[in-house]
Amino acid sequence: IGSLRIDGTEILRQGAKYGSFPMVPWCGRTALGQFRNGGERHQLPVNSPPHAIHGTGRNTAWRTVRKDASSAAFTYDLADPWPYPGRVTQLVELAEDSVTLTMSVEATEDSFPAQAGWHPWFLRNLGGEDARIDFAPDWQEERGDDHLPTGRRIDPLPGPWDDCFGMSDGVDVTLTWPGQLELKVTSRSEWVVVYDEQQEAICVEPQSGPPNGVNTLPRLVTPIDPLEISTTWTWRTLS
Repeated sequence: IGSLRIDGTEILRQGAKYGSFPMVPWCGRTALGQFRNGGERHQLPVNSPPHAIHGTGRNTAWRTVRKDASSAAFTYDLADPWPYPGRVTQLVELAEDSVTLTMSVEATEDSFPAQAGWHPWFLRNLGGEDARIDFAPDWQEERGDDHLPTGRRIDPLPGPWDDCFGMSDGVDVTLTWPGQLELKVTSRSEWVVVYDEQQEAICVEPQSGPPNGVNTLPRLVTPIDPLEISTTWTWRTLS
């Protein structure tokens, strides 16, 4: 998604690396770019040394398969460097006060572990005060020196963050630009990465598992059991 304007105000950071991109078929960092599927070990391109980061969907041309005034569906086929054939579909549905994104990952032959999620870059400042972020996670994944979760769940720490949090009842994070706009990010998924270490933007990233989850918490996609995840951004003006 290259742009989202609410009452004429752009809320996504602009640029080829920004906007909001899908993370698929893995989310965040995969340790050393390696994962196993049964007895097979696979090497992914190390694009954030020493790890592979954010999947292949953000660097791939998607095909538009349906569109109208308020929705569009896109798809792409998994291929090299991902070692298993499959298909990813993303549906975007726009309403007057919200946008809902739904993504599915299908295996067309062999089963494989996968993840899916989104990486939106919400502008920190819309011309007034900086955005405030509010959420109440049940736990935080302890982050090691290698930027990967250690496997320990800890009490949430104050920011700034480049961290994964668990929300047992589903992702529910609110960004508030005082006097201007409130935007709520929700998802039935219980995992969210919050990244606010850059001055320009705040990222709230619902995803189907934690970083390195294809190794530590694999979700097996089979020809009869696709992975599906959705998120909704709902807003209201405060002025």
